[in-house]
Amino acid sequence: MKSFDIVTLTVNPSVDKSTHFSGLIAEQKIRCKDPQFDAGGGGINVSKAISRLRGNSLAVFTAGGPVGEMLKDLVTEEKIDFEVIETKTATRENFIAVDDHTNSQYRFGFSGDVLEDSEVEGILETISNLKPKFLVASGSLNEGLSDDFYQKIAEIAKTSNSKLVVDTSGEALKKVLETGAYLIKPNVGELAKLIGVERLEMEEVDDAAKKIIANGGAEIVVVSLGPQGAVLVTKDSCDFVPAPNVAKKSTVGAGDSMVGGMVWALSQNKNLKEVIRWGVACGSAATMNEGTQLFKFEDANRLFEWLKNR
Repeated sequence: MKSFDIVTLTVNPSVDKSTHFSGLIAEQKIRCKDPQFDAGGGGINVSKAISRLRGNSLAVFTAGGPVGEMLKDLVTEEKIDFEVIETKTATRENFIAVDDHTNSQYRFGFSGDVLEDSEVEGILETISNLKPKFLVASGSLNEGLSDDFYQKIAEIAKTSNSKLVVDTSGEALKKVLETGAYLIKPNVGELAKLIGVERLEMEEVDDAAKKIIANGGAEIVVVSLGPQGAVLVTKDSCDFVPAPNVAKKSTVGAGDSMVGGMVWALSQNKNLKEVIRWGVACGSAATMNEGTQLFKFEDANRLFEWLKNR
């Protein structure tokens, strides 16, 4: 089998359906425009972002039922290599709708069905056999999947000498820190929970991230600051990058685009200053497109050039 420097894992993928309507009125039928269908889920979106940057990755994900077949077709259309763990339960769908009267975006997400033990083992076995340079575990976990699942992935990554990048939240992320990852990407609220405080002021973010690094939770902590940008922290450095001012149409996939930009830059041996700027550029560029389309290469490249000296 062809080897890949980057492997992404999506345990709980989705087919994302997006549309537009005019006016939200309770108890009345809402007429929607023709839907756009996109392959969704954290790791798949990361692979899509890497592909837009002319990079290559292997997307590993679960799929089941008619929606799962649609998901595979959509990933194929993206020209992304993939490996599927087939499931007896159907792949979930998510729904995103924009009210053209207000430009408000409504996002409806569904939980993934319970995976059978054999399917969970199939995921772990597949990841164990791949041994990539960079392994990205991103997105939510299915109902019934234990909080230590990504920790098991972290243990596999450590055994395989893969650099693990994790983008998740809650107890699943806390468990990963017990084993350790190469890079994690919490937002400020998630970072606060990781160190056991109710909230963090902006001037406290650097020290909070360094506390995680000092405890062996990660080598690099990238803290997403939303419209303000992001900060990349290592044990001996801190680099804040402001988000460029762009016309936002959708925030769906912006975080995944950011991760994709950073992992692609790491795979190209870019320095950390460039890595965080590619991440912010891709994340910001993703907000310029509607629905779940992620970003255009031209937009990301232009924003990176703008950020290079900032």
